[in-house]
Amino acid sequence: MVKQKQPVLFIELGFLCLLALLWGSSYLFAKIAVTEIPPLTLVVVRVGGAAIFLVILLALKRERLPRDSRSWRMLFVQSFLSSIAAWTILAWGQQYVDSALASVLNSTSPIFVFFITLLFTRHEKITGLKLFGATLGLFGVLFIVGVDALDGLGQEVLGQICAVGGAFLYGCAAIYGKRFTHLSSSVIATGTMLWATIVLVPASLIVDKPWSLTPSVEAIGSLAILSIFCTGVALLIYFRLIKTLGSLGVASQAYLRAGFGVMLGVVFLGEEISFIVAIGILAAVVGVAAINMPVTCRQKSRL
Repeated sequence: MVKQKQPVLFIELGFLCLLALLWGSSYLFAKIAVTEIPPLTLVVVRVGGAAIFLVILLALKRERLPRDSRSWRMLFVQSFLSSIAAWTILAWGQQYVDSALASVLNSTSPIFVFFITLLFTRHEKITGLKLFGATLGLFGVLFIVGVDALDGLGQEVLGQICAVGGAFLYGCAAIYGKRFTHLSSSVIATGTMLWATIVLVPASLIVDKPWSLTPSVEAIGSLAILSIFCTGVALLIYFRLIKTLGSLGVASQAYLRAGFGVMLGVVFLGEEISFIVAIGILAAVVGVAAINMPVTCRQKSRL
C-alpha cells in the first residue's frame, strides 16, 4: 500500500487550480488540432502520447507497473470511466449540442459525486456545506457561460444526455479512483492511458486511416501540448488529488474550468469580463472552497 503524507490544503488547492487550467485550456488546443486531424485520431494521439510520456516518467522514477491481473482490471475500469467512454460519448454529444450548453451539462459531475457518495458509497464524509458548494459552483458555471445557454435545453435530447452522461462517468471515475490505495498516482495515470491507447488505436486505424493525414506544424504542436501537458501532467495531478482532496474535491475542478477559460480569453484574446461573468467566477470559487473545506470531527457524514 502506498503511504500518503498529510496533505497541506493550500498546496492541494493550488494543484486543483492547475488541473482546472490544464483541462480548461485543452479545449483551445483541441480546437486548433481538430481542424486538420479527425476527432478519433486526435484522441488516440492524445492518449498515446500521454502514455509514452508517462511510461518514460515512470522509468525515470524507477517505479514499475503492476504485475497482477486484479490491478490491471481495475485500471481498465478506471480508463473506461474517465477516458474511453466519457470522452467518446461527450465528443458525440457535442456534435448536436451548443458548446455553451454542453459545458454547463458537463460541469455537473460534482453533483453526481455528492449524491452517489451520500446515497450509495459513503466513502467520504458528506456535509450540507459540501452540497451548498456543489450547487453554488454549478450556478457559477451557468453565469460564466451565460443563462441563455439553457435556451436549448430539451432540444437534441440524446446529445444532451450524452453531455450529462460524460459528467456522470467523470463522477464515477473520481469515486472509483479512491480504490487505488495500493498504487501511486503515476502508476495509475500510466495504466489508464495504456488501456485507452490499446482500445482506441484499432478504431482509429479502421475509421480515420491516419497514415493519409498531413497535419501542419501548428496542429502537431497543439496536439503535443494537449497530449503531454493537458493529459499526461493533468492525470498525474488528478490522481494525486483523488488521494488528497477526495472524489468530490477533485471533481470540483469542473467549476473552475469555465473561469479559467474566461481568463485565457482575457489574457490572449483581449476579451472583457462582464459583471455577471465576474459574479459567476466568484460563485465558482466560493463553491469550490466550500466543497474542499476540511471536515472537522464534529461534522457528521450525513446531511
